[in-house]
Amino acid sequence: MNKLTAPKLLRGRGRRASGWWPLRTQFTLVIFLLTFLPNLTITLPTLLRGAAPTWLPLWMVAVGGVSALTGYVLSGALLRPLHRLEAEVVSGGVSEPHGDDPAEIRALRGAFAGLLARLGTEQSRRSAFMATLVHDLKTPLIATGHLTRLLTSGGLPEAERRGVGEQMTAETERLLALVGQMADAHRYEREDVQLRRVPTDLRALLDGAAQRLGRRAAERGLNLKVCGQGEAPVDAAALERAVVNLGENALRYARHTVRLSVVGAGVQVQDDGPGLAAPLSDLAQPFNAQPATIAGQQYTAGTAGLGLFIARRIAEAHGGELRYSRTPPDPPGSGLPPPAPGAPHLTTFTLCLPEVSP
Repeated sequence: MNKLTAPKLLRGRGRRASGWWPLRTQFTLVIFLLTFLPNLTITLPTLLRGAAPTWLPLWMVAVGGVSALTGYVLSGALLRPLHRLEAEVVSGGVSEPHGDDPAEIRALRGAFAGLLARLGTEQSRRSAFMATLVHDLKTPLIATGHLTRLLTSGGLPEAERRGVGEQMTAETERLLALVGQMADAHRYEREDVQLRRVPTDLRALLDGAAQRLGRRAAERGLNLKVCGQGEAPVDAAALERAVVNLGENALRYARHTVRLSVVGAGVQVQDDGPGLAAPLSDLAQPFNAQPATIAGQQYTAGTAGLGLFIARRIAEAHGGELRYSRTPPDPPGSGLPPPAPGAPHLTTFTLCLPEVSP
């Protein structure tokens, strides 16, 4: 279900449920009976005895007509806020409450507005997911297919065959990494993320993350440091995943150094790169990289935001948050070499965790 199909579904359900007895007809009938039955009760004995004047039946018909008209008018007034809300929902949007809306209608407005917002979000995520499948996964698949044709065509020297095999392995690893990121994004976007928290040595966790990031750092000629000590009740696998995601982003943009640290607030990932080009709240969202066109429609595609999004959700699942800051290099007296003139500022991501102990 999505935002576009919800009004159609509501209209269909309304027709099936109403049948020949819409709500206004039922209200009109109730008001008619409440006003007409007392008059009928008073006059019926007289009519049954045959002692009623000749004009009395006409009078009862007139009373019945007035009662029906009164019921129709009053039911329309009572149901006006509900009919207005129905029209807005069918049109695909819910406005702010009106002055004559009762408390129940205001509550319904809030519920429908939240429902339509969630439907719109799910529609956008589904479109972005499909666009990402086309955009990001297409490149390694095409490359793997091309390399496979080279291998199966024959005639390649052994050295070239080995090189093609290594390229296929790299493309396969890239493809698996993309699929893993998308699977993690699907897991951590849920509200009820399940974690297995146990007391964990955060320094050992960072050492493990540094080992996973070591090859990437060596390829770029960057200095990867680990420092600090601490312990906290965390899901070690999930937290290491968050640190690795932040570390991969840091290694992608760092100039010289990336540092993983245990601090009082939790775990930090620092680099001397240029920092974020937009607020963290905008970037730490799934599928926010670049547009892709599918069947003439443009959708946001790419997995550039998945790493930050997954790290943010992991921190929130632990009861913390992901913070971002830009600070000057470490001042003299910190135990580190003094910064060179014009040294760049540090980009710092902090995975804030509760109950961190030294």
